[in-house]
Amino acid sequence: MSHDHHDDRPQLTAAQAAAVLDPPAGRNGGDLVVESLQGLGATTVFGLPGQHALGMFDALRRSSLRYVGLRVENNAGFAADAYGRITGEVAPLLLSTGPGALTSLAALQEAAAASAPVLAISSQIPTAGLGGGRHGYLHELRDQQASVRDIVKSVHTVRTASQIPSAIAAAWESALTAPHGPVWVEIPQDVLLAETTLPVVSAMDATPRELYPRPELTIAAAHLLSNAERPVIIAGGGVVRSDASGKLRALAEKIDAPVVTTFGGKGAFPWEHPLSLRSWLEDRHTTDFLEDADVLLVVGSGLGELSSNYHTFRPRGRVIQIEADAGKLESNHPALGIHSDAREALADLLEAVERREDAGAAERVRTVLEKVRVRIEAQDLTLEQQVLAAVREALPDAAPSFWDMTILAYWAWSAFDARRPNTMHSAQGAGGLGYGFPAAIGAAAADPTKPVLAVSGDGGAMYSIAELATARQYDLPLTWLIVDDGGYGILREYMTGAFGEATGTELSRPDFVALAESFGVPAVRTTPESLAADLGKALAAPGPSVVVLPALLRMFEPTHL
Repeated sequence: MSHDHHDDRPQLTAAQAAAVLDPPAGRNGGDLVVESLQGLGATTVFGLPGQHALGMFDALRRSSLRYVGLRVENNAGFAADAYGRITGEVAPLLLSTGPGALTSLAALQEAAAASAPVLAISSQIPTAGLGGGRHGYLHELRDQQASVRDIVKSVHTVRTASQIPSAIAAAWESALTAPHGPVWVEIPQDVLLAETTLPVVSAMDATPRELYPRPELTIAAAHLLSNAERPVIIAGGGVVRSDASGKLRALAEKIDAPVVTTFGGKGAFPWEHPLSLRSWLEDRHTTDFLEDADVLLVVGSGLGELSSNYHTFRPRGRVIQIEADAGKLESNHPALGIHSDAREALADLLEAVERREDAGAAERVRTVLEKVRVRIEAQDLTLEQQVLAAVREALPDAAPSFWDMTILAYWAWSAFDARRPNTMHSAQGAGGLGYGFPAAIGAAAADPTKPVLAVSGDGGAMYSIAELATARQYDLPLTWLIVDDGGYGILREYMTGAFGEATGTELSRPDFVALAESFGVPAVRTTPESLAADLGKALAAPGPSVVVLPALLRMFEPTHL
């Protein structure tokens, strides 16, 4: 008995078949790269050219791919990360060898921590120089892959032209298999430049595996939740990435369970919902409430440092943990670990749990939020709350925002109402500086119909100031809010608190308004009182803009010390 396994494959048209037998002249390995990306459905690529990678960049000219070029490889990585987060699609990142490749690593660490599907395609020295022989080629590393292997999900090597489409397809599938993440392909310079007579790459299949929960685990979890007295849900970034906020809300309402969102899970649950504990994870009142739950459902979070109030959280009840990253299951707390995509697991749980009514749940939530409010109000932090409220007032609900590692962002993690899932993003996964503005470039490239907001401090802004040229070159609709306090503000606070004085935190900085204007980007200096109006005006205007707020913001008192 024979069966044709080709029935479900895309068939070539007569014109395509003719092109297969007589491919256009002048193609090289770089063309196979861009044809593979097009065949997989890519439309936009990010990157920065370099000598060994020129074959790829020349091939872009012969393709329909849109190229967004940034000024520093790390910033190109942050832009690709944001594109992947916003669209849920693979973001190709084209890199050169050695210094170009290595400069992207901090961005790829953030993509790994935040599960962003970035496909980095790096060039390599010519094939003859590979193998650690120390031939002295420009950009030569003894083992370039070794530098990225700790960071990315998978590494795919190419040594001949025929290997290019399969390597890129395998990397694509890896990037999109839950949990999403960055992947690495590297191709030697001579392979990219060599002419090829291979047929033009047509439609390719790189469908990721779905990750479903095992049924016996769903039954056990549903039994625990249905019979719980005080169930609580922690919703992490996995809920946002798998587009499961609707399922989360339905489950919470079916079992009357309060929900707290992690900083990576901002927007996963409605802020004003009667069961919403919001995101006050760095607060002992919230931690106490979570510890008191007899069943705690953790969805799409590893309960890392920030989500566990700096590892001071000690759950007393049963923990159920749903996580697509198997390595995070029970990594911090014993649990009924369910290895699954958040959306699939929540869908199954929603069907399996019995309705549970708890008239007191909303009242307990109100009590916790009131305790948090009183604690913050006792600290004389009206300026900080005023600035955050002004940003919220100015930002349209559907507009995405990207926050650098800066004091206003640390406030936003806990106190900002994201209003929609997948609109608020930060570098809280890996915690590197310089994320906000280049990430906003990636988001604006993904959807130029909405304004995008980036928020940085003056220290973080200096990491990515070159990208003002990129924003202007592509005329992207983004506004950059720079909070200027003359230094690394949070490090100044940490050091003063720990050692009595700060070292290395004070910074001389440019006139950001004049600097932005020198790039042809309109800029304004604002005050806390005029921030909402100035920011609203900037966001409503087409193209890029900068708003500078000179202000010394302070953090609220931690409760974990």
